[in-house]
Amino acid sequence: MQASDFLPYLGWIVAGAFTLGAAGILTSFQITRMKIKNGYPLEGMWGQSLKPGATQENAHRVTLLTQENAELRAELGSMKDRLANVERIVTDSGYHLTHEIESLRGKQGAN
Repeated sequence: MQASDFLPYLGWIVAGAFTLGAAGILTSFQITRMKIKNGYPLEGMWGQSLKPGATQENAHRVTLLTQENAELRAELGSMKDRLANVERIVTDSGYHLTHEIESLRGKQGAN
C-alpha cells in the first residue's frame, strides 16, 4: 500500500479525528456539569480541589490569616514611618549633621 491509496479516505480520516476530539471535549463538559449538579467536588488537572469545602478548619485558618495580615500591615506602617524619618535625616540635615559630627570629633581630640 502506498500513501496515494489513502487519499480517497483522507476526508473521512480527518472528519473522524475531529469527531473524536469534539466528543471528548463534550464528554468532559458533561462530566463537569454532572459533578456540579450533584454536589461532587471539582478537581484540577493534578487532583487538587478547585472549590474547597467550608469546614471549621478552613474558617479558623481564614481567621488566623486575617490576624496575621493586620499585624503585617501595622508593621509595614511603622517601617514606613521609620524610613521617612531616616530619609528626612539624610536629606534635610545632611550638611549640618556632618558639621556636628566633625565638631564632636574635634572636641574629643582636644580632651
